[in-house]
Parts: sequence; C-alpha cells; structure tokens
Amino acid sequence: MTLHDDSREEFAELDELMTSSAPVAAVDPEIRRARRTRALISTGVVLAVVLASIGGYVAWALTAPLPAPEVSTSTPADRALGAAAIPLPVDGATAVSVSGADEYLGESASGIWLTSGTSEPRPIASITKIVAALVILDAHPLADGDNGPTLVFDKADHDLYDKYYVMGATIAPMPTGTSMPLRTALAAMIVPSACNYAEAVAKWAFGSQSGFARAARDWLAAHGLTGTTIVEPTGVSRENTSTPGDLIAIGKLAAADPVIARIAASPTVAQLGGMPTTNSLLGTAGITGLKTGNLGEGSYNFLYTATVDVGIDAPLHVTGVTLGGWSRSSVNEGVLGVLGGIRAGFQRLPVASDGDEVGTFTTPWGSSARMVVGESAAILVWSDTVATATMTTTTPKEYADGEVIGEITWTAGPNTVRVPVVIEGSIEPPTEWWRLTHPGELGER
Repeated sequence: MTLHDDSREEFAELDELMTSSAPVAAVDPEIRRARRTRALISTGVVLAVVLASIGGYVAWALTAPLPAPEVSTSTPADRALGAAAIPLPVDGATAVSVSGADEYLGESASGIWLTSGTSEPRPIASITKIVAALVILDAHPLADGDNGPTLVFDKADHDLYDKYYVMGATIAPMPTGTSMPLRTALAAMIVPSACNYAEAVAKWAFGSQSGFARAARDWLAAHGLTGTTIVEPTGVSRENTSTPGDLIAIGKLAAADPVIARIAASPTVAQLGGMPTTNSLLGTAGITGLKTGNLGEGSYNFLYTATVDVGIDAPLHVTGVTLGGWSRSSVNEGVLGVLGGIRAGFQRLPVASDGDEVGTFTTPWGSSARMVVGESAAILVWSDTVATATMTTTTPKEYADGEVIGEITWTAGPNTVRVPVVIEGSIEPPTEWWRLTHPGELGER
C-alpha cells in the first residue's frame, strides 16, 4: 500500500506527539479534525484501490478462456483372420481357375490359380466329348436357341450301339432311321455320355473318324492347346490325353459356348426318354457342368464349372479339373472340398465394435470424456487379407456426449468401411473456486 506525502506528514506528527516525553502543546481541535479527515480519506482511497484490484481479478478469473482439453488418440491396430484352407485332392492332378475375384485373389487367379499333382498329359476319357462338341460346332455353328440341321441315323449308325455295348461303354438307343436335330444329338453325347452318338455325330460332321481326327488336330492347334491329343470322339481310347492346364482352357471355351453350356447344365435328355446326366454333382454346390469321364480305377476325371456366391456383387465363376482320381466318390469329394474352401475363404472380418475407445479428453480441473467408435462394422476379406485403419478427427465444438468428431476408415483389398468417431461423456466446466485458485492455467489477462 502506498501513502500520499500529506498523510505521511500527518501520521509522523501524530507519532511524534504520542511518543514525545515533552509537554504536548495544545492543538487546535479544528486542525486535528481536518488532519483526521485527510487521513481517513487517504486510507479509503487505498482500500478502494485494493478492492478494485481484487474485483478486477475475480472478474477476469471467472471469464478468462479455459485451456483446451488434452487429447490422446490411438488408431486401431490392423486386423486379419487366419489363412483359408482349400483342400486339394491328394490323388491324380487338379487345376482350378477363378474368374471374378482378381481384386481379392490376384490377377493370376483367372488363369490357373490352384494346382496339385503333376502336369503331364493323362487319359481324359469321356471329357473327350466336350472337345468333340467344340470341334463339331466350330464346323457347324449353332445360334443360341437354334436346334440346327436334322440328322438321320442309318443302319451303320445303329450298329454303333452294339459296338460300344460290347466294349462296356456308355450308350443310348439309336434305332435305324432315327432322326433328331443336331442340338439333341449333341445332348445325347454329352449328358448321358452316349459313345454311339458321339461317333455318329462326328462322322456326320466330318465324313469319317479320320476326318474328325484331322479337324480336332487343327482346332487344338488353332487354340494353342499343345498338351492335348484327340484321336477319336468318344474317349474310349487312352490315346485321348490332355493336361490340367489345357483342360482349364477347354472348359472355359465350352462354358462360353451357349449351346454346350446349356446342354451340360441339363440333368436329362427328354428326347431320349429322360436319360440322366452322368454328372452326379450337377446342381450341387453351384456346379453347372461340364463332363465326367472314367476309364476304370485310378482314371476318374471331372471337368467342371461352378458359380460360387461369396457375398460380392456377382458370383465367382470357377473352372476346375481333376484327372486320374482313384474313384468317382473321391473325385467328387475333392471337387466339393475345393468349392467349399473357396466359399469359406471369403469372410466378414469384424473391425469395429460400438463403444471401442480410440482416445480420451482430459482437463486440468478433472473433467474427462472418451473418444469412441460410434457403431460396429465388418469388412469382407479373402483369407488372411489384412484390414488397416486410418482415423481422422476434428476439434470438438461442444465436447458434448454423442458429438461426432471424425471417422475411421478400414481398408482390406478392394473394400472399405467407415465408422463415426463420437464423444462419450461430456467435458463439464470448472467451478468458480478452481478458476480463482488456478490463474496460471487460465487464458491471457
């Protein structure tokens, strides 16, 4: 506190009078009253200044800006599931191609994605009839929905029934004089795998077995199928051979031909009294074709196509082949295992749960709130594809419960999913006492 000069003099005089041992001279009462008044006024001024200073501080402390809450964030860690297990047959040779999933499986998947066994040419048995149909339609094309020219089978064709019956091959009735459109004749050789129809139609198309063999060689060469040899149209000869890689290409050509694809997807041939397909898996696990074949124990084959729904925009198209299986049941089990493994390998990976903490807000005055995920989410992944997260946040406006302050984006392969980041709890203002007693933590004066 600072005293004015006049006040100092007056207090000094009073002090001298009070402490002096000399006789005190009488002081005029009026003078004494004036001096006392001046002292009181000076003291009041000092007190007023002090009180004004205190009032100013209180006003400032109660309205000064508060420090921003301290923020701590933590971006969620990468997530992944275990690797997919696709069981491949242990006997023979297998190849699998998948179209429609390059973004998940890689571009190589639409070529040859999976293989097992060796790649040398093996006897293909009745899969030959798919090659024969492709060669015949190359020379005598049919539009989709067109039945084609009418074939009339003579006595020589009828005798083929007995020929293949003696051989123990698959046959279908063909009385002399039987007539049918080319489409039906092709169905007879593919669906019930009638060998007598395969030879009869090949002879009709190329004049003889040798004529068919030459046409088959030319067709294979034109398509770059150098690992395939076809000497006759039925598959009874073990000289009809191919590799898993060539058969994948042949299967795709057959599936792309609307005539062959529709025939191979037919469970029966109505014009032959409802003779059933040899493909016992047709319609199972999405299998749409194409052709079985066997030459006995250890020589069971299956060239197949399938559509597999895995939860993306369109189903996957699978082309596969197994050659040299020990039995029909082992081949079928292997195919179902492959398709099941592909389907199971696409999974929804949980990446976020509603309420997961990703950060905190804390204040010097003890109020706090959490930064949390606003909703649960999952993302479609293939196998052990890793899902990674990026998080962006903004400064809250109100620090209030439920306020959206950002988002987390999860990415895995071609897919992304976003979830909001929200405040859980609210930042409450400090008490007046805290403001008054923590001036160093308030905003500038």
